[in-house]
Amino acid sequence: MSKKDEIILAIESSCDDTGAAVLRGNIRGSKPKFRMLSAALKSQITIHRKTGGVVPEVAARAHMQNILPITEKALTDAKVKLADLDYIAVTAGPGLVVSLIVGVEFAKGLALAAGKPLIPTNHMAGHLYSAFAQAPDKVKFPVLAIVVSGGHTMLILMKNYYDYKVIGETVDDAAGEAFDKVARLLGLPYPGGPEISRLAHQGQTDLKFVRPMLHQAKPDFKFSFSGLKTAVLYYMDKLPKPISAQQKADIAMSFERAVADVLVSKAMRAAKKYGCRTVSLCGGVAANKHLRQTLAEACGQNKLYLNVPPMELCMDNAQMIAIAAYFKLRGGFKPPKVGQVKANPNWEL
Repeated sequence: MSKKDEIILAIESSCDDTGAAVLRGNIRGSKPKFRMLSAALKSQITIHRKTGGVVPEVAARAHMQNILPITEKALTDAKVKLADLDYIAVTAGPGLVVSLIVGVEFAKGLALAAGKPLIPTNHMAGHLYSAFAQAPDKVKFPVLAIVVSGGHTMLILMKNYYDYKVIGETVDDAAGEAFDKVARLLGLPYPGGPEISRLAHQGQTDLKFVRPMLHQAKPDFKFSFSGLKTAVLYYMDKLPKPISAQQKADIAMSFERAVADVLVSKAMRAAKKYGCRTVSLCGGVAANKHLRQTLAEACGQNKLYLNVPPMELCMDNAQMIAIAAYFKLRGGFKPPKVGQVKANPNWEL
């Protein structure tokens, strides 16, 4: 790394995980080159498992307790002081408004105290850019990015690092949201996605659940998963009670396969239409092993380079916010006045 490299502290608090990370990179270099100096994260899973989901007020209080020690740890592990920073980045949206406010106001205080520019960063852009955490020089554009999380399911066309647009998204439930809802139907603990995946490995019979919006007269890149969730509910209602462990495993496997089939089929169709050379898979649902395997097979068949972030970067984290801010700066972004930065729970990508 060059002495001209700049240092970014990133803070993430969009939902129920408090994160901070420090990145060092060449904002003005001809090719992107950066490395993560540190990353710290405090999960709230054990807190919200008691209520079967995230309670916003509870999450906000936990963020208030965690954000200072987590930030201090990230700085200490990176061997960096506030004065050494060139920028501070923070997730400003989308997300839970009370959680976002904690992170944004904390970051504003740090920025004002240290006299550093503040970069409001989109949470979904963080997921999008998390795929460039490893060897960004291997990525060949155009890129078709599949971003799947608890609140979003999107197909994004990236012409280069700085030019991208959403070409398809969900019209109702996101894939991650459907995972959580089906997990609750099956009586599985929060968070539902990993529990569905674990149970699906024990499945034996594919129940051939509906593949929503896959076989349309006029194909598009929109998604809908509410009908799939309802199909699972109706199927379970017809089963004799109690539902056996094997039946639950078959349901989990069949649901998981249906989601993967829809995501991968539409992604391959989009990649072909736009002449993409790389496919990225990002977001919390990107941690699903069956989805990864199905997508890898499809990319291999279509001679596409598959770019997937490490497992730890699929979930909410501050590293991805640092990377997104890094590319935002490389693209010419000029930070606003610190006082103008606000939490925006509905910030669209």
